[in-house]
Amino acid sequence: MEFKHIVKRVESGSIAEEMEIEAGDEIVSINGKKIEDIFDYQYFTEDEHILVLVRKKNGEEWELEIDKDEDEDLGIEFENGLMDNYRSCHNKCIFCFIDQMPKGMRESLYFKDDDSRLSFLQGNYITLTNMSEHDIDRIIKYRLGPINISFQTTNPELRCKMLNNRFAGEALKKVDRLFEAGISMNGQIVLCKGVNDGRELERSISDLSKYIPCLESVSVVPVGLSRFRDGLYPLEPFTKEEAKEVLKTIHSWQDKIYAEHGTHFIHAGDELYFLAEEPIPEADSYDGYIQYENGVGMVRSFIDEFEEELEGRAADASIRREISLVGGMIMKRTKDELLAKLNKKFPNIAVHNYAIRNDFFGERITVTGLLTGKDILAQLEGQPLGEMLYLPVNLLRSGSETLLDDITVSDISRALQVPVDIVESDGRDFVRKIVGD
Repeated sequence: MEFKHIVKRVESGSIAEEMEIEAGDEIVSINGKKIEDIFDYQYFTEDEHILVLVRKKNGEEWELEIDKDEDEDLGIEFENGLMDNYRSCHNKCIFCFIDQMPKGMRESLYFKDDDSRLSFLQGNYITLTNMSEHDIDRIIKYRLGPINISFQTTNPELRCKMLNNRFAGEALKKVDRLFEAGISMNGQIVLCKGVNDGRELERSISDLSKYIPCLESVSVVPVGLSRFRDGLYPLEPFTKEEAKEVLKTIHSWQDKIYAEHGTHFIHAGDELYFLAEEPIPEADSYDGYIQYENGVGMVRSFIDEFEEELEGRAADASIRREISLVGGMIMKRTKDELLAKLNKKFPNIAVHNYAIRNDFFGERITVTGLLTGKDILAQLEGQPLGEMLYLPVNLLRSGSETLLDDITVSDISRALQVPVDIVESDGRDFVRKIVGD
């Protein structure tokens, strides 16, 4: 079945608006070539001179000659962001968090994507098991990157076991093609105790370092374990001492690789430092925060932004406020330490820093982004909240005011009888909101 590329919205002042392209129109071809998906569309529209065939809502076909700057966007948003069907994951990974979710949540939360186009467009991580040679050919042809890859291990047999896919080991050979073509990549290892840690982690880091510089970074993040694991592969959380051993391995390899290549390359997720109760590394060890969105360096970035913003402000005892903050258990101590510094400059600002226990997914889940509105409401009921409650933006579904369990910011405000505002993910906004800018 041929996929139709229907325009959802046209950006104001764009080339598309100038050419009278409208919502509901279909983009049929560009330069006489059929468009397979977003990869083709972006590649074909890079040229300065293009010919676009548009089928209007009334069935008329317009052939539009467009002269533009190289790489200038046409200003079209499509009904389907990929301009094709989304590819779902066919693996049954032993660590998959979606398999650890309860029934009854919104349908979109159960969709497992494993789509190379989402890797390029949104930074999603893919296993390579869902990629055909045609996909690899197009990535190389269009020079797409970075491609984000969930390695888990470079041991082919172990990878088959971890992904529950007999082709998972063979799929690693696709990395060789991307490397030989000079395609930039990033990697991830979801670390499972007693499975791909220890000597297997050493092997994986050693193998993956051979792909430098095309493979720009690899993150190591501990597996997330919810309370909904009945019937799933038996996994246990890392202890403090075990987390310390993991960090020791990673730091050792960082020193070795940095001496050879000038990059730290292998990075531990922030959660490992909290588990080990070790200090968060300084900013220069994160190579420009290349894996920031994967929870690597977020805490260091937040601390530095907070301190920089606070340092630039004069002490002011005239500001009198009482407010409350919400976050996951993992950041409680760090935020308390930062708030103590802020209180020295602003002694009359009272801040209630509430760390919410994750009763919904289980106490092992300590990150802020997986908190539910139900847990927030239950644990804040009857607590002093002051004049304003601040919620971190990563609690919300992108572009909305809805939390994971479909409770909204407005619901929380009404239930707790307090105004609610949103704090962005950077430390500067944290200071500004607390001070009341």
